[in-house]
Amino acid sequence: MRELSLHILDLAENGITAGADRITIQVDETFLDTHIKITVTDNGSGMAPDMVAAVSDPFVTTRTTRRVGMGISLFKAAAERCNGNFEIKSKRSKGTTLWATFETDHLDRAPVGNMGETITTLIAGFPDIGIKYDHILFRDSFNLDTAELKQDLDDLALDNPLVLTRIKEIINDFIQGKE
Repeated sequence: MRELSLHILDLAENGITAGADRITIQVDETFLDTHIKITVTDNGSGMAPDMVAAVSDPFVTTRTTRRVGMGISLFKAAAERCNGNFEIKSKRSKGTTLWATFETDHLDRAPVGNMGETITTLIAGFPDIGIKYDHILFRDSFNLDTAELKQDLDDLALDNPLVLTRIKEIINDFIQGKE
């Protein structure tokens, strides 16, 4: 994938497919001052230990519609290609946490990408799913929690185009203001 944000979108959608009603996404661009750390956590059905051990193999998937599962294996490969690490922890009926680090200045590291687009795509596609997004960049942080937004919006729906546009602008303004 050309951007790390697309990996994040894929991992979040995997969690939702596994029954999650809450997704937490953390992007830390100051990790050890040399790495980017991305963490995606869901409260979905989780995986059995044997699946956790095998899930980073591209030819292992829980889907019955196809025989390959490229998302996690591509995320792991992207991290390792950039002198980073990948880890996954999952527990049945509790959920899954995946995290990876990427050496910031590595030639092969994909850009973080358009996080505003990624987060609003998730909200638009899954307005009833709780999404928490935290981004640390140059010692400043941005936090968004759709549960809090729903309370603040009163009668407006999260997937209202005006709301989505504003969320995307706020996220992108934070990131662009720090670059």
